[in-house]
Amino acid sequence: MTGAAEVTFRVLPAVRSATEAFWTGGAEGRLMIHRCRACTRFFHPPASACWRCRSTDVGPEEVSGRATVAAYTVNMQPWIPGFPPPYVVAIVELADEPDVRLTTNIVGCAIEDVHTGLEVQVRFEQWEDVWLPMFAPVPA
Repeated sequence: MTGAAEVTFRVLPAVRSATEAFWTGGAEGRLMIHRCRACTRFFHPPASACWRCRSTDVGPEEVSGRATVAAYTVNMQPWIPGFPPPYVVAIVELADEPDVRLTTNIVGCAIEDVHTGLEVQVRFEQWEDVWLPMFAPVPA
């Protein structure tokens, strides 16, 4: 089994002031995750206060973009027109803060090569004014 056919359509997120850095950082190749300046921990999704210490001194900062696949599934159903299966939907843990997990797609490899524990690196796919963070295996 290999990856999905060419995608012609994506459901895009609403870009708001709190999430703008996350959705547009890819234009510069940067994965931007909110960080609390009081306790120094990263968190996602972006919020106006840290969920750990409740500080409101928070803002986006660049992370390495490296992660590990924590869980995944292979979607075989044609849920979205123009987005044909099969494709991988995964939860990745960021290397910079394992408590931060992103739901994403794994790209750049055969579906059968995806596994829990796979080390991946962010890559971005531009759709209109949004840069979607996806992850591909780190070269051996």
